[in-house]
Amino acid sequence: MNELDVVGVRVEMPSNQPIVLLREVGGDRYLPIWIGPGEATAIAFAQQGMAPARPLTHDLFKDVLEAVGQELTEVRITDLREGVFYAELVFASGVEVSARPSDAIALALRTGTPIYGSETVLDDAGIAIPDEQEDEVEKFREFLDQISPEDFGSSSQ
Repeated sequence: MNELDVVGVRVEMPSNQPIVLLREVGGDRYLPIWIGPGEATAIAFAQQGMAPARPLTHDLFKDVLEAVGQELTEVRITDLREGVFYAELVFASGVEVSARPSDAIALALRTGTPIYGSETVLDDAGIAIPDEQEDEVEKFREFLDQISPEDFGSSSQ
């Protein structure tokens, strides 16, 4: 397992599909995962330190874990099958629970829990970006600084 940092979320054009971009700590691979608009908003809120007036689902789950004394120790992105990513929530008690990566990432950001990706997932879906292309990643980061969670709202047509 390799530790991953959340670079941020953005909307991929022209499909208008949100993605979360993770980066391998100490490596040069990036892992893009397509997610839903609700999860994109939840991740963006957590990254920006925004607290809604009432708890969103991921905030509620964090509060419930605290109330029952359970500690989330790791989030693992474990598999990629037929274009679908799989993740696990790992608790201090040793219990592991299957989760969608987007939900697991949103929860990890709220609890300060490290995120890991399996070597197989990074080999299959990771994108190596050498240091000389780092300026492109910096442009992506600048874009992320200018985007707000409201940009992920779905349009009803």
